[in-house]
Amino acid sequence: MRKKIHVSVVFNEPTVETSTGRKFISEMGKIEANVTRSQVLSGAQPSAVDLSEVGVLEERGHVQEALQKNGYKTSLFNMNSDIKRLIQFIEEKEPDLIFNLCESVGDEATHEMFVAGVYELMGIPYTGASAFTLGICQNKVRTKQVLSFHKIRIPRFTLYKNANEIVEDEFELRFPVIAKPSLEDASVGIDNGSVVDNFAALRKRVRFIFQNFDQPALVEEYIEGRELNVAIIGNRRPITLPISEIDFSGLPPELPRIVTYAAKWMEGTEEYKGTVGVCPAQVPIDVERQAKDIALRTYRIMGCRDYARIDMRLDKNNNLYVIEVNPNPDISDDAGFARSARASGYSFDEVINKIVEYALERTP
Repeated sequence: MRKKIHVSVVFNEPTVETSTGRKFISEMGKIEANVTRSQVLSGAQPSAVDLSEVGVLEERGHVQEALQKNGYKTSLFNMNSDIKRLIQFIEEKEPDLIFNLCESVGDEATHEMFVAGVYELMGIPYTGASAFTLGICQNKVRTKQVLSFHKIRIPRFTLYKNANEIVEDEFELRFPVIAKPSLEDASVGIDNGSVVDNFAALRKRVRFIFQNFDQPALVEEYIEGRELNVAIIGNRRPITLPISEIDFSGLPPELPRIVTYAAKWMEGTEEYKGTVGVCPAQVPIDVERQAKDIALRTYRIMGCRDYARIDMRLDKNNNLYVIEVNPNPDISDDAGFARSARASGYSFDEVINKIVEYALERTP
C-alpha cells in the first residue's frame, strides 16, 4: 500500500496582554484546540490580542480538514514561539510537507521569515513564500523600491525615523498622505487617523507610529479611488483569480476610504460593516487586463510562490498603483483570497489541495 503523504499544519498561537505579562490564549482557561476567532471576537476570550493573527485559530482546523478530505495524513503543531520545539517536532515526526500558517514569533511579525528559514535549513518542503520573499515583503519600503526599479507604479513615498525629520521645505509629497508602520502587515497601525492633510497632523502621526510600534513610519501619497485585490495561485504558470474590490460606500462620509485594522478584524465596528468585499469587481475590461498583468509581474518580481494577493488602488484616471504585496495571505473563508477563489469556481478544499500540490512540485 502506498504511504500517505504527511502534511503538518504549523501555526503560532496569538498571545494576549495580561496584568502579569503576555500569555498564550490557551493559558487563559480555554482548551487550545477549541479556541476560535469567533470566541475571541464575542468576548469569550480576552480581547487584548492582535486580531489579525486570531484567524489562524479557525484556519488551522479548516486546512487540516481539507487535507484529510484530499487523502493526506495530517497533524497540527502549535509552535508557541518556541523554535526549539519546532525543530524537535520536525525531527521526530518527519513530515513530508509543512503547511505554513506561522505569521509571527514572540509577537514579532518580522520573525515570520525566520520560521520559513528553519524549514529550509532542515530541508523540509513547505507551502507559500520563501524566507527571503517573506522578509522582503514584510519591509514595505524595500518592496516599493524593488517594484519601482521594475517600473511598477506605486504611490510616491518617503520614510521617517522620527517626527523631527519632517521638514516642510524639503517635503516633496502632495497632501493628503497616509502614514503607516513600515514593518507591519494586516493593516496593523492603520486607523482613521492615518490619512492626514497637513504637516502638524503628519508629525503627530509619525510620532504615534514611532512611540507605539518602535519602527520608522512609511508616508506615501494617498491615492483617492477604488481598492482592488488580485489573488494569484500557481508557480510555473501562475494564474490570476477574479478581481475582488473593497466597497467603501457603506462608510460614513467623514471617514477615509481605506482598509483600517478595524475594517479588517473588528466585527461590529462601522469600519468593518462599511467595507464589504465584492467579487468579481465591476471594472472595465482594459482595467481588468492591466490589473492582472501588473499583479502577475509583481508576483514574479517579488518571488511569490504557490499563492499570494496583490492589493492596488485605482484612481479616477484609471491609473493602477500597487500598494501592498501579500505572500501567504489570509485564506480563511471571509478573506479576499477566498472570495476570488469562490468566484473562480474553486471550493476551499480545492484551493488547499492546489497549494499543497504546488509546494510538492518543488520537492526533489
